[in-house]
Amino acid sequence: MWTNITQIVFDPQESPESHAKAQALRNEWVVAVKGRVSSRLEGQENRDLLTGEIEVKAREIRLLNRTEPPPFQVDGIVDASENLRLKYRYLELRRPRVFDLFRKRHAIAAAIRSYLNGRGFIEVETPFLTKSTPEGARDYLVPSRVNRGMFYALPQSPQLFKQMLMVAGFDRYYQIVRCFRDEDLRADRQPEFTQVDLEMSFSGEEQVMALFEGMMSVLFESILGLSIEIPLPRLTYREAMEKYGTDRPDTRFGMTIRDVSSLALQSDFKVFRRALDDGGMVAAIVVRDGANAFSRKRLDELAETVAHSGAKGLAWIKINQEGWQSPIAKFFDPDLQNSLSGFLHARPGDLILIVADQSDIVLESLGKLRLEIANNLEMIPDETHALVWVTQFPLFE
Repeated sequence: MWTNITQIVFDPQESPESHAKAQALRNEWVVAVKGRVSSRLEGQENRDLLTGEIEVKAREIRLLNRTEPPPFQVDGIVDASENLRLKYRYLELRRPRVFDLFRKRHAIAAAIRSYLNGRGFIEVETPFLTKSTPEGARDYLVPSRVNRGMFYALPQSPQLFKQMLMVAGFDRYYQIVRCFRDEDLRADRQPEFTQVDLEMSFSGEEQVMALFEGMMSVLFESILGLSIEIPLPRLTYREAMEKYGTDRPDTRFGMTIRDVSSLALQSDFKVFRRALDDGGMVAAIVVRDGANAFSRKRLDELAETVAHSGAKGLAWIKINQEGWQSPIAKFFDPDLQNSLSGFLHARPGDLILIVADQSDIVLESLGKLRLEIANNLEMIPDETHALVWVTQFPLFE
């Protein structure tokens, strides 16, 4: 049982022998102690500990195990590489912050089970050793000892099994299940992961979405102590891409993408016109009060950011009291400048950033740029959440 940290006091007056043994102890040595639990003296309580109001006054101490000096500090900020922490994973797991993640994960799983059990769902474990079926990634294969030359596949999802359960009359099924996909490790991909898998017979889209909205509401309340408003807002895939440049939109701040192709077409700027003639688009984001926040050097760094998405360049416009400050200002007559600023609701002190290219490149580059700027300027409020459904994904495109 995890009981947190408890302070043990070795008093030379009460137990000289234990006090002498304690002086030889080192970090992470394992000991067994007998003593008397007592309240700490007034003013010496530690409110940061669960046991911060008591201490154990030791009478006996027995050394159970010595250890070499640990490769990194266990009870604090760890200044060690990820590889070193993984090598000594058993020490990493003892850190309070890491242990708390496991405790929180357990609480999440328990809350999910309670929520679904209360709505008539049955938890069913499906097989891990199964037949390979075509899915989105490669399978992990397990050779069969009994059938030489034959292999099992680890499931990428329990899809076939849960459909069999539906046919068999299990009209509400779920499991918190391990899935396996043989693909390269990335920030949002790992070969082995856990998902909440669920199936309902004769249900519609609205019923499924309402069920999961209720689940998220329960999780936020029970785990984080926060309430979320349901039903959740919805964006179609197309709306998410056109406004945020990603199918995983962060809606906690503004700076949405705006299509300015029709206005760019009226300018004399050949880069914009060429992109439009090639079937592309011109789009912009507005950084509120960003004109003074970005030097020419920082603007060049932003241009490098969009270049990673394939964009050929980044146009910028600083709005001041006199009008535009921009290398492309000469290609826009005063009326067109006012029209573009008005369309984007840009005001003095704002910064306009524009990309012209094929639509997928424009949206992706501005979407990444939007997030980078928001993080750099600390525009995203801490400890805030904004859940949103993204619907109507293109299935075969």
